[in-house]
Amino acid sequence: MARFTEQNFNERRGVAERARQAQLAHRAARPGPDDPAVIERQEARRAVVQAREARVAARAAAAEEARIADAAARAAEEARRKAEEEAQREQAAAEAAARELARYGDIARVIADEAERKAKRDARYAARKQRQK
Repeated sequence: MARFTEQNFNERRGVAERARQAQLAHRAARPGPDDPAVIERQEARRAVVQAREARVAARAAAAEEARIADAAARAAEEARRKAEEEAQREQAAAEAAARELARYGDIARVIADEAERKAKRDARYAARKQRQK
């Protein structure tokens, strides 16, 4: 087991100075902004950003197309539903007209029969009056 050794002020100051020197050396070793490797990394990052923006734009365009297609499908469904409702109303109106016509036809037939019976009765009355004279 290592023994604890107490450091004096000069030793601590030396350690701190060496640490500062190491940090400065590390920073000095970093490539500058005009280094080809730095430029290449920046271009790679720009390419990644542009690709990301293109994907975002493509997703937005696809979402817009889907929204437009959905709206068109809803409009087509609404038009189809309205056309069906109109066809049902027209069919109901035609059936009602047919029932009405049949009813009026029956009424007309009854009226015609009544008129025919009345004409026969009137003819009988007129014939009887002629015989009485």
